[in-house]
Amino acid sequence: MDKKVAKLINEQINKELYSAYLYLDFSIYYEQQGLDGFANWYMVQAQEERDHAMLFLKYLQLNGEKATLEAVGKPDKEMKSLMDPLKAGLEHEQYVTGLINDIYAAAYDVKDFRAMQFLDWFVKEQLEEEKNADDMIKKMELFGNDSKGLYSLDAEYAARIYTAPSLVL
Repeated sequence: MDKKVAKLINEQINKELYSAYLYLDFSIYYEQQGLDGFANWYMVQAQEERDHAMLFLKYLQLNGEKATLEAVGKPDKEMKSLMDPLKAGLEHEQYVTGLINDIYAAAYDVKDFRAMQFLDWFVKEQLEEEKNADDMIKKMELFGNDSKGLYSLDAEYAARIYTAPSLVL
């Protein structure tokens, strides 16, 4: 496996674990605000990000590479309003999309087709992640200032359940 690609994938493990921490922090914030549905949505999101890290880890191991775990940074987003986590979530997903694109570009440069095929799932996943984050913002802008609307959104997000990624390695 190309060393640069392996290094970027190893770094992505840490980035995905940070994402899980960030979304866990959002979940805690919403729980404190009494919005159990929003808290649930981000708890599920945290589980998803943790599993993404595990997929990257397993991919490295399958390719005979050693994974090196680094310290996971403390989430640093300040939340003063119900909208703050939503906007920070979209911004973070756009950042992660850039990271995935960088790994893909590095794999493309060395014709690592196996890595590119592995990353295809993450490219599609990031489209979904950004769309979900953007949709949450739009819904909050439309309904979040109305108590009944906010209650309905919270109920909608409470219904989200975790399903493990279906990516086969």
